[in-house]
Amino acid sequence: MESDNGKQEQILVSITGQDRPGLTASVMEILARHDAQILDIGQADIHATLSLGILIRINERQSGFVMKELLFKATELQVNIGFTPIGDDEYEDWVGRQGKNRYILTIIGRTLTAAQIAAATKVIASQGLNIDSIRRLTGRQSIMHADRNVKACIEFSLRGTPHDREQMQADLMRMSAGMEIDFSLQRDNMYRRMRRLICFDMDSTLIQTECIDELADRAGVGAEVRAITESAMRGEIDFRESFTRRVALLKGLDASVMQDIAEKLPVTEGADRLMSVLKRCGYKIAILSGGFTYFGEYLQRRYGIDYVYANELEIGEDGKLTGRYVGEIVDGHRKAELLRLIAQVEKVNLAQTIAVGDGANDLPMLSEAGLGIAFHAKPRVAASAEQSINTIGLDGVLYFLGFKDSYLGD
Repeated sequence: MESDNGKQEQILVSITGQDRPGLTASVMEILARHDAQILDIGQADIHATLSLGILIRINERQSGFVMKELLFKATELQVNIGFTPIGDDEYEDWVGRQGKNRYILTIIGRTLTAAQIAAATKVIASQGLNIDSIRRLTGRQSIMHADRNVKACIEFSLRGTPHDREQMQADLMRMSAGMEIDFSLQRDNMYRRMRRLICFDMDSTLIQTECIDELADRAGVGAEVRAITESAMRGEIDFRESFTRRVALLKGLDASVMQDIAEKLPVTEGADRLMSVLKRCGYKIAILSGGFTYFGEYLQRRYGIDYVYANELEIGEDGKLTGRYVGEIVDGHRKAELLRLIAQVEKVNLAQTIAVGDGANDLPMLSEAGLGIAFHAKPRVAASAEQSINTIGLDGVLYFLGFKDSYLGD
């Protein structure tokens, strides 16, 4: 295609070197004087070293003058500059590829090594996907103060369609288990960018204990209850049966001990930060728990949680637990049902929902949600979930949502 003043051509301008204020502005000023059209632009800074790419379309009569001026400016600014001509057919082929599917692969660890990133990129390459960009979401790690910012996360933006999505997921799971890193593979669509409702399991997710075990210890039946709890969480026995049996063992316990237990609940690492960010960003938050309403409502007051659905213990006139519960049991199927109900009330598409849990009774809601995350989960749950967090705290959820530490003031 030709303009009134002659043929147009495409040139990729590549600039690398020490970053400094005003560099991009200086380059743009030169391009503006010659009426260059910007077809694409990208910039990254790594340890104060700039990498800037600008794809321009310009009248070929002006291109020589532009490159000459840019070379002089690069010498003045002490940076390297290169020019690559891009043919019309090559450019159109590149444009045609932009309609391909896009995915986001997020990997998290306490630290990230070359071996771990190599394993991730090998999986990406084996599925025929292109890496368009790589972003670091966590803050920079100190080498002199190793106890600060002890987590690392990077995000790959991928283009294309995996040869075998299930195989890719399986390969990533093996990598995660064998190399102590967590991952999330998500379609990069509008729903990923517009999550609005997040539902949490409570026991062993928001808090690092099982409330029924705490009550059982006070009642002197800790060993019996824990054995049933573990069997239920592994999916070996039905949750309803296990719940009924465990509650029965609490008969005669003074209900006043619940306040003392609530005030001493061990909150999971990263929960305070996660809740603060979610509330600040307008997310609706729910606790959907097979535990007890008393403790869920305690956390609700602490964090400003919007919904709490859990199980109600029956208390007799003497102020002691009767060994029975009131109302319908919140089991796995009820959790999934409640997630759908809250989404409907809040007018949120299911694809915009998130569920986080660790046990077998969380699997239905993890499957129902647009993004289901297994958190420090039991083996059966981790094997079934598409996303998992095992290496860091609960605030790792933020990275799966695309948040950067720099956005959060961290």
